[in-house]
Amino acid sequence: MKNILELTDELGIDRQYIQPYGWDKAKIDLKYKEKLKDNKDGKLVLVTAITPTKAGEGKTTTTIGLHDGLRKLNVNSLACLREPSLGPVWGIKGGAVGALKSTIIPSDDINLHFTGDFHALTSTINLMSAIIENHIWQGNELRIDPRRIEWKRALDVNDRSLRRVIVNADGTTGQSVEIKKSPEAYQDHEQEFVITVASELMTILTISQTEEEFMERVNNIIAAYDYDGNPVRFGQFNCSKAILKMMRNAMNPNLVQTLEENPVLVHCGPFANISIGVNSINATKMALKMADVVVTEAGFGSDLGAEKFLDIGCQLGGYSPDAVVLVATVRALKLHGGVAFEDLEKENVDAMLAGTCNLKKHFENMSLYGVPVVVAINRFPSDTDAELEALYLWCRDNNMDVMVNTAALEGGMGAVPLAKLVLSKLDWPAFRPAEKTFKPLYPIGKDTWSIDDKIGHICKQIYGADKIEYSPEALEQMKKITEMGYAGLPVCISKTPNSLTDDPKVLGAPTGFTIHIREVRLYAGAGLIVPLSGKLLLMPGLPKEPRCLDKFN
Repeated sequence: MKNILELTDELGIDRQYIQPYGWDKAKIDLKYKEKLKDNKDGKLVLVTAITPTKAGEGKTTTTIGLHDGLRKLNVNSLACLREPSLGPVWGIKGGAVGALKSTIIPSDDINLHFTGDFHALTSTINLMSAIIENHIWQGNELRIDPRRIEWKRALDVNDRSLRRVIVNADGTTGQSVEIKKSPEAYQDHEQEFVITVASELMTILTISQTEEEFMERVNNIIAAYDYDGNPVRFGQFNCSKAILKMMRNAMNPNLVQTLEENPVLVHCGPFANISIGVNSINATKMALKMADVVVTEAGFGSDLGAEKFLDIGCQLGGYSPDAVVLVATVRALKLHGGVAFEDLEKENVDAMLAGTCNLKKHFENMSLYGVPVVVAINRFPSDTDAELEALYLWCRDNNMDVMVNTAALEGGMGAVPLAKLVLSKLDWPAFRPAEKTFKPLYPIGKDTWSIDDKIGHICKQIYGADKIEYSPEALEQMKKITEMGYAGLPVCISKTPNSLTDDPKVLGAPTGFTIHIREVRLYAGAGLIVPLSGKLLLMPGLPKEPRCLDKFN
């Protein structure tokens, strides 16, 4: 692979803006954005997918392959990817750097500790928890109610035992967890850990475009409520300088390369099932100033990552996609057609065609936004010619532009046909500034849409739900959020990635179902309203045979 400084020289980045991490990866200083500000923006291509199997369908592989394929056609392209979390790396999915010949490198470094961004996040999140607890211990001037601490500790591994923990007030053991009669006294109290990528701080890092914005958002985080029910924000602890010092370097995007020595920005990685599921706004905006075509991805299916990218990320970042690539696989469609996960490698054309209802729904989802959509069939080694031909013809019969992508097996050349199809949607090579037709599902920053309106619109338009059912707690929380003046914030629904419904066992493209909202959280710092649906957990657990076992490594 190329020395990372050779790669930055080819990109024309002055070395004063480069922070090398060895010879194979580097950070790009955010100050470089100022140098790029007068450059014209390139075209933006979003890669999303149908409802995936538990092993994933290759959005990252397709993104990398498409980028390599565009480069084969002498297009000045850049890819923007999310940073992997140790949760899925050592859990079910394994690494998140692509596959086979469509991979970014150094793979192990990127999958594990990389440049320390997630370490900085986890340490800062837990420092913030320590600040809250210490404030209460040292006299509790802000009268924080220990029962209403909103800020959650974090760890970037799957550990179900941390979903509910008792915080011991004075470091001794055997104390009662009940609140004593004197509420001002510091008590043992219940807390929980979330996985690092689910923390509000990860989302704030992803959407903040300057250090000033980052600190403003951190100071607005609601850390807890006092005994009178008033919010206590992090700005009241006067700890912002320490938090910025912990996080400053993590704000700079990371530069690596594909196996074919093409540049890739990798930065941030909030999960799409519990957060916004996209790489940082800074990385995307920087890439748009550096390349003619930028290929990015959003987590899980179009109902999660893509919806949040289009309705939240694009509106906050001030950009919009020029095309959407919808990844489909034969094996995922067979799953939606009734085949057991263990039998997905067996040929079954009829089951695959039965599962195309899921592909059709996701295609309709993306078409709602007024952007050209193409289907990329990501070929797996187990796919048969009969299955691929049947799926290709079904797509054409249903007026879908489609191409088979074999980049995982053949590298960039295997994605050249897909790259040509995508370029045709970008009006290439004329590269005329086509009139933007992108339209989000709802506007943000205005309270003309109630919280219920936004939740209902997404659930009905994107998921296909018939109605939404709220718990009494969720209704009370929405009322409180509205009274606090936050009703105009965007809605980031937490939902299972395994189904269009909130039940992971329901496959295909069901209709007439109900989405159940059990809780609605306010992330005042990130500027998001987060409804929690179904039984999705913010701290996953390891499966029976996790990827951290020796036989997988």
